[in-house]
Amino acid sequence: MSVMRSLLLAGSQSAWLRHQAMHRAFVRRAVSRFMPGTTPDDALRASDTLRARGLTTILTHLGENITTPAEADDVERHYQNLISRLPASGPETEVSVKLTQLGLDQDLDLAVEHTIALAHASAAQRRRLWIDMEASPYVDRTLEVFRRVRERQPFVGLAIQAYLHRAADDVEELATSGAAIRVVKGAYQEPADVAMPRKADVDASFFRLCDRMFADDARAAGAWVTIGTHDRNLIAALAKRAAERGVSKDGYEFAMLYGIQSGEQLRLVADGHRVRILISYGESWFPWYMRRLAERPANVAFVLRSMFAN
Repeated sequence: MSVMRSLLLAGSQSAWLRHQAMHRAFVRRAVSRFMPGTTPDDALRASDTLRARGLTTILTHLGENITTPAEADDVERHYQNLISRLPASGPETEVSVKLTQLGLDQDLDLAVEHTIALAHASAAQRRRLWIDMEASPYVDRTLEVFRRVRERQPFVGLAIQAYLHRAADDVEELATSGAAIRVVKGAYQEPADVAMPRKADVDASFFRLCDRMFADDARAAGAWVTIGTHDRNLIAALAKRAAERGVSKDGYEFAMLYGIQSGEQLRLVADGHRVRILISYGESWFPWYMRRLAERPANVAFVLRSMFAN
């Protein structure tokens, strides 16, 4: 792991740095490149704009690690309201949630019930509800919630982080059970015995996980893969591999972040691929933003330029 990435991930957990950043105008200007605003209205407007360009979307309200069951109730109400508004933004808009927003730290059963309620509301509109994966101590509990929710509402998907050493075993189970997964590289600070520190190893893992989801037995079981990367080499390699396996372009999709590589997003759409854009919104943006910078440290230069912008 590079020194810059390590510093950015460590900074994402700093309360002092969070306070400083959230009161600096130049940081807010830089953040605006990667999120359209802090409210559901901002996210829905951005979704409408992207839909007009042939792009589908996932919306997520930033925040994690709530501290009381009452806060989890509030988060569910927030998402219920958001889901109720989605028809206006097109049938291809989906929602992704973090389980620590829905009470996972307080009680696993509480998180299950909140997630099932949101999955039912989303499925009623033929939308998949996505469950984000958080730091490694949450993986087993997140998988448990996913299994229990899926038993009662199958139209649900799960993010899997390719940098975790355990990811191949997790995906093997998910592929053969016909699950929907969104493969991402991973953006938390993890020890080397838990997550791969070398980019080349993470990239290789990412390719293998997606390729496993392309396999005949996985597709026969109904498995679905959303490929969450901006890496053009991986995108090209996986599109080629899908074609070799006989997977049509509408049999998987790419996922990218709002504001990153917009040209590549449109190029993929023009080439006949499905592309879904993750739109994040909310006031709790600092940890998320620092992890985004860690994924692509070159974006730090953009922040520095923003410091001196008019």
